Amino acid sequence: MTQRALAMVLLLGCSSAPEVVQLDLPEGFPAFDVPEANPLTAEKVTLGRHLFYDTRLSGNGEQSCASCHEQQRAFTDGRPLALGSTGVVHPRNSSALVNVAYNATQTWANPELVTLEQQILVPIFSDAPIELGATDAALDAWQADDMMSSLFADAFPDDAQPVGWDQTVDALASFSRTLISGNSTFDQYTYQGDRTVLTDAEKRGMVLFYSEKLECHHCHGGFNFSEATTHDGAPFDAERYHNTGLYNIDGEGGYPLDNTGLYEFTLDPNDMGRFRPPTLRNVAVTAPYMHDGSIDTLEEVIRHYERGGRLIEEGPYAGDGSKSPLKSGLVPGFSLTDEERMDLIAFLNSLTDEDFLNDPQFSNPFLTP
Repeated sequence: MTQRALAMVLLLGCSSAPEVVQLDLPEGFPAFDVPEANPLTAEKVTLGRHLFYDTRLSGNGEQSCASCHEQQRAFTDGRPLALGSTGVVHPRNSSALVNVAYNATQTWANPELVTLEQQILVPIFSDAPIELGATDAALDAWQADDMMSSLFADAFPDDAQPVGWDQTVDALASFSRTLISGNSTFDQYTYQGDRTVLTDAEKRGMVLFYSEKLECHHCHGGFNFSEATTHDGAPFDAERYHNTGLYNIDGEGGYPLDNTGLYEFTLDPNDMGRFRPPTLRNVAVTAPYMHDGSIDTLEEVIRHYERGGRLIEEGPYAGDGSKSPLKSGLVPGFSLTDEERMDLIAFLNSLTDEDFLNDPQFSNPFLTP
């Protein structure tokens, strides 16, 4: 059965109390975990959607979550690096918010941020100038706003004071869990049984993608095209971080000091430059690429992996990533003809889910009639 990007079945009984939301997941998608302390309800999802687009959440009153996560870009922002509420540039590229309910960890490299509730605390409450930097003025504004205070009360009817930061976090996490993408032409072909939707070029690219020659599927495999994925019944914990030879600035595998990856948290020299492999779903609309947005196009990304590491010939980051002693063994390099490269790009384009990118359930509710 063809699935939309999100088919939400709301189990709303006769009671006015919030009821648990059951998501009708796309074909081929397993169930995901939801924290017992934050059950998914329609009311929390509705509140979370409003909060996601509300600029009062930022310290400057001009930015929202959606400022760095635009729906038509698969909830990225098109910038190499994100921009904080004070105008300071973030050292990382904005991650796509695609199937985040399945993420084993929630950022490029922090192993401690496992749940969405944990991750959402960072941009909201961090006093770093690279984040949203929310203040209690937001709570006051929502309390004084009849529509928003009503949404809080509907989502948290048992709370004596429903307009609060705990409720804000829970609602944003709930909305984020509904951002499910699983109706690309690849999905229609693979999971829904429509053998007419992929072009010959896309099919050839799919064969290349899953070949041992390219090794793509080892880091970007499974239904979510990311090894760093978890779900109900997952048989094992996959490797969540890899060094792909993007930098080698000291001949010993060194990365720029503001982007050392997992090493920043573990201080283990072997973790230098190791980052989480992101999902490739909707990857065609999420440029620029890599944790620091330093590669502009999919063709350049493929050429990076063809070479087995990036060569930077001059400047402060000069070095040959293919010679990094810390580079993953899954990035050995390979050769492609021009036609094969275009076929692989065609396959990656087939992972675009137009329903997801245009679903009104995920759009800005302040602009939607």
